[in-house]
Amino acid sequence: MAKPALMPVEEALDLLLSQAETLPAETVPLDAALGRVLAAPVVAGRTTPGRDVSAMDGYAVRAGDATLGAVLEVAGESAAGRPYPGTVPPGGAVRLFTGAVVPDGADAVVIQEDTSRDGARIHINEAATPGRHIRKAGGDFRQGETVLKAGHRLTARDLALVAACDLAQVEVSRRPRVGLLSTGDELVRPGMGAQAHQVILSNIYAVGGVARQAGAEVTDRGILPDQMEATREGIRAARDAGLDVLVTSGGASVGDHDLVAPALTAEGAALAVHKIALRPGKPLMFGGFPAAQGIGTHILGLPGNPVSAYVCALLFLHPLLRRMQGEAGIGGLELVAAELAVDMKANDHRMDFMRAEIVGRRAGIPLVRPMPVQDSSMLSLLARAGALLVRRPHATAAKAGEPCEILPLED
Repeated sequence: MAKPALMPVEEALDLLLSQAETLPAETVPLDAALGRVLAAPVVAGRTTPGRDVSAMDGYAVRAGDATLGAVLEVAGESAAGRPYPGTVPPGGAVRLFTGAVVPDGADAVVIQEDTSRDGARIHINEAATPGRHIRKAGGDFRQGETVLKAGHRLTARDLALVAACDLAQVEVSRRPRVGLLSTGDELVRPGMGAQAHQVILSNIYAVGGVARQAGAEVTDRGILPDQMEATREGIRAARDAGLDVLVTSGGASVGDHDLVAPALTAEGAALAVHKIALRPGKPLMFGGFPAAQGIGTHILGLPGNPVSAYVCALLFLHPLLRRMQGEAGIGGLELVAAELAVDMKANDHRMDFMRAEIVGRRAGIPLVRPMPVQDSSMLSLLARAGALLVRRPHATAAKAGEPCEILPLED
């Protein structure tokens, strides 16, 4: 009997993302908004600058008066936050400082370096040009203008813009609530004095880190032993905890001790996929606990091998969480063009994500070299890698210098 076909990586990702429902919106203050995804556009609450202001220290003048060699009387001063109350008179000037309102009557600014002052008079050493050195009202943005669109993830620069729009809070998607559930009799937490036959739990740190980078709130749901009833109890508790995504690690294959899939099914989960044409990470599954409408809790079952778990989290969990927050443009693999630094053999039927080093650049294009060992248990090589070198299914042999694709690892 022929083995069932493995699902292609991109097909599995499309299927997973098609099930993602955008989380409800909430309003947060700006100091809690960094990295959050806008659920509604940001509309400016004011015009900036609110008036014409000076871009330099100097003098506000009428350009027709400020010709080369002219002498003008200084009528007063305008500083940031303290505008000159009157109008620049004919033959006059008003002392200005950067950011100060340009008084009525003036249509140019002569910078300080292009004048010489004698008491209450200035000598014009370079003729004024209308509009020069003036920041026009509304030159940055105007009241009612949309400055950021819904679906945008807020950066530090964005927060400055929102604040300048006279807005103290923004409407964003709620953070996804992610629970991490580990399985395996061999697992011991770091710092507990593990024996030689035991394995130190590391997946929750890498997978949890990927989830947090995508904007999620992450909780550790503990380690389950390789016992069906204990596995079901742990899954049942996670199901009832109000999670948006339950991520399991280990027990996703078909061995005698791989209990996660049957335990999930016994607790009411619907599993959509179990095997992916992926290396590392073939034993991957996803589905969900059904709710009254749509998916109540998404389930992503990752392999136990730490490199496989990390790669699968990067490929599937990260975009899922971003899509759930309504982030714009999420879909498909976000690959970057690169160039091979070494020859590569032909690939088989699985899509390969090889740990690789970026060893240089040619015309701005990264030069990549795969690590000599690709064992999915070796974290030291993953920590050294700067990218995952992608080899498509059935890719032919390639020579050094030929183009390739990478998934950068930018923590």
